[in-house]
Amino acid sequence: MSNFYNDNPDLKHHLSHPLMRKIVEMKERNFSDAEKFDYAPLDYEDAMDSYEKVLEIAGEISGEIVAQNAEDVDHEGPHVVDGHVVYAKGTQKNLDALVKAGLMGISLPRRYNGLNFSLVPYIMAADMVSRADAGFVNIWGLQDCAETIYEFADEDQRQRFLPRVCAGETMAMDLTEPDAGSDLQAVMLKATYNEADGTWRLNGVKRFITNGDGHIALVLARSEEGSHDGRGLSMFIYDRNDGGVTVRRIENKLGIKGSPTCELVFTNAPARLVGDRKMGLIKYVMSLMNAARLGIGAQSVGLCEAAYREALKYAQERAQFGKPIIQFAAVAEMLSNMKAKLQGARALLYETTRFVEIYKQYGHIAQERSLEPEERQEMKFYNRLADGFTPLVKLFASEYANQLAYDAVQIHGGSGFMKDYPCERLYRDARIMNIYEGTSQLQVVAAINAVTKGTFLEQIKTYEAADYAPEMCAVKSKLTDLRVRFEEMVARVETLEKERSGYKDFHARRLVETAGHIIITYLLARQAGESAEYIDSARIYCKLAESKVAEAYNYLMHSDVEDVDLFKKVGQEEAIG
Repeated sequence: MSNFYNDNPDLKHHLSHPLMRKIVEMKERNFSDAEKFDYAPLDYEDAMDSYEKVLEIAGEISGEIVAQNAEDVDHEGPHVVDGHVVYAKGTQKNLDALVKAGLMGISLPRRYNGLNFSLVPYIMAADMVSRADAGFVNIWGLQDCAETIYEFADEDQRQRFLPRVCAGETMAMDLTEPDAGSDLQAVMLKATYNEADGTWRLNGVKRFITNGDGHIALVLARSEEGSHDGRGLSMFIYDRNDGGVTVRRIENKLGIKGSPTCELVFTNAPARLVGDRKMGLIKYVMSLMNAARLGIGAQSVGLCEAAYREALKYAQERAQFGKPIIQFAAVAEMLSNMKAKLQGARALLYETTRFVEIYKQYGHIAQERSLEPEERQEMKFYNRLADGFTPLVKLFASEYANQLAYDAVQIHGGSGFMKDYPCERLYRDARIMNIYEGTSQLQVVAAINAVTKGTFLEQIKTYEAADYAPEMCAVKSKLTDLRVRFEEMVARVETLEKERSGYKDFHARRLVETAGHIIITYLLARQAGESAEYIDSARIYCKLAESKVAEAYNYLMHSDVEDVDLFKKVGQEEAIG
């Protein structure tokens, strides 16, 4: 039997991280729920035992059901009947299995019938589900929208909607419109308040909405008449049971075909305001998007896992010129790099998840009592790390998903171009990951502040000050050299930005990726001291980091302010064709 948790020691390694004790104790509030709920843990060990058991169930469902249905779901896809989505048969079977296993509402409090798990096992479950079928996680994984309701909605709304999510109802976040893609300030879906009955009504069109016909949706809409920017937008909860929304069509996509991406028409659809007016984009969507980016990180890492395993299996079995192709140096190097990128992306994913978890838990605790001064400082510290690392993991994991899917097809040769092997589907599925929930370019925009404000450098120096296994001495020495180069790059950019505005933006990606390569190598080097499994990947990724940083360093250090205008000239060209 295939179990995607038991066959992956990488997941178990991250579940045993030393910070997990702090995270679990914060999440469980001294394990006070044990007096109210018979399934609540009595202590840390009991909680970790529950995590393990649930992850084993998630791993079995992922391997035995979701993965087995993936190919048929890709072929069949969802369709529209009478203005509503009907899932592919395999999709519904997947969802039924996960609901029956109680894997909805994993992270929600027990008072809403959730499991009250920390974010780490939730992301692990998403990691496994994505390995099985990256498209399906867009349906199951959108339960993280419930976290936004928990954080910002009133108690009546929490009681009304969160138990339904835990019972298996699906969610959606309705943000994008035909004229508002990444620029959500341009959202024009109209929200009108009816004084007579005290209700809000939504009118307009949304486009590219993942699982758009979900039971419960968070909708960004313009509540302030005459406004044209983000200050006029509010967040609303739409309940499908209330009617008023029809699915005009399901987009015909390149990949993730099991996930219905919908165009929606709102016609006087009743909705409930979440939190305060005018804070929809400024506060609530930003929180929602950060959670979504972490989810795409998990989706990307899961697909990386699938691509690497498909490539490795084929390379071991496919013989050419009298020997398996894995024995050819070019193929072995490709697979070694794939493994290093996979383990590196996963290391960054769970480091980021831990940072986000601790920051968020302090936020929840602050609603229950006043934080102590040292707690407030720690919350600010982890908030800074979460803000910088979240776009970083989305950037690296989604780019690596595309690279590993590409390499998997390449290792399969001509067979990889055919639909006889899963790698063709993985290749198509991966392509959206560095586009939705903010393109890679936008992740750079979000992460560059962590470069200029020193967040990444401070954390790199923290990693640098730690102790490492003797096998990592050479790696650490190289990382120190790369850090020095990174500092030189930042200093040059800051100097020349004063001469020519826009110079920092021009080199932002080189700076962010340099920081990311150094951070990932440090994370793998740390893991190498904990398990010999990571020694080779740490050394290999270090070589990749050296090469990438050298390229960025040489380009940037020989770049002048005139380059800003040089690369802007293309914007003056007339449209062709």
